[in-house]
Amino acid sequence: MPKIYRVRLERSEREELKSILKRGKAAAHRQRHARILLKADENHADGGLTDKEIAESVDVGVATVERVRRILVTHGFSAALERKDPDRVYRRKLDAKGEAQLVALACEDPPDGHARWTMKLLANKLVELEVVESIGVETVRTTLKKTRSSPGRSGSGA
Repeated sequence: MPKIYRVRLERSEREELKSILKRGKAAAHRQRHARILLKADENHADGGLTDKEIAESVDVGVATVERVRRILVTHGFSAALERKDPDRVYRRKLDAKGEAQLVALACEDPPDGHARWTMKLLANKLVELEVVESIGVETVRTTLKKTRSSPGRSGSGA
């Protein structure tokens, strides 16, 4: 199957990659990507290896080799030397007003039949009060941790 993302480095790019490896001071992922690109370079005699051959010689997965090739072709030389950026952007479930409501709720007495608030109870109550459409217990926990609140613990400062 022919390669979709072909690596053809300029002389200056090749020298920069060799310099990264020669100094040995760069981050491990940067050195690893430099090795991958040098071995994948079709413009040089010792390059142009298959992804499987590169993966075995650099001790990475074939998917890593494919990803570095793709990033080089689509985003450029410097991007190929960096770590992969996260693809997702997370929207916050709770704004400042919602956080304030959560903290206030956690400071109140727990519902009847419960000795203290649990993360699940707090999450369910936020949905019931229509503060948010849905929320996970981990979001509740991290929000309370961030505000240094500890529901149910005596001396929580509430």
